[in-house]
Amino acid sequence: MAVSDRLRRLRSITETEGHTSGVDAHSREEHVADAVARGIQGGFVATLIMTAFRLPLLRSLPPSANFWSQYVTGDDPDGHPIAGLALHLFYGVSSGALFGGLFSLYTAGRSIEPEQRGLVWGSVYGMVLSAFGIQVMLQELLDIRLEADELALFHAGHLVYGLSLGAWVGSRTEGVEDPEREYEYDDGN
Repeated sequence: MAVSDRLRRLRSITETEGHTSGVDAHSREEHVADAVARGIQGGFVATLIMTAFRLPLLRSLPPSANFWSQYVTGDDPDGHPIAGLALHLFYGVSSGALFGGLFSLYTAGRSIEPEQRGLVWGSVYGMVLSAFGIQVMLQELLDIRLEADELALFHAGHLVYGLSLGAWVGSRTEGVEDPEREYEYDDGN
């Protein structure tokens, strides 16, 4: 299916949003599948951005290397930088896919532009992931307690992830006039 055909189909879905007669189950499934694909892309990009944000500040790998070490190899986490980064990327892409699907199903905020909704809900989503990461992944599964400054940077990194993910998904989602077009300002930049 060509990009222009997909755009037409997405536009017809958004024009009939809230009207059950115009959207069949198949097109709704396609809509969610497209949103999940955008979430996967956004999760990949947002994870790279978050990792680039956190590495110079914390000067350490994401704690996913600890997960790999504790549950797979049983040895030192410092010996598994590639596995830790790959697992971190997997978490980010998976979380992005979930966000994309949820974002496509949420209709209460349709009164604001998708880009704005993406930023707002991406921020909230990033903070939920951060809280889950601290409470479940670090404290319960890995028995890691972060110091106050590390905790603040952990939360900041997930906020950066959420903002990046939300901006990506929101700028490429339904209601955007032409998601393939680059943003231009009045002077042509």
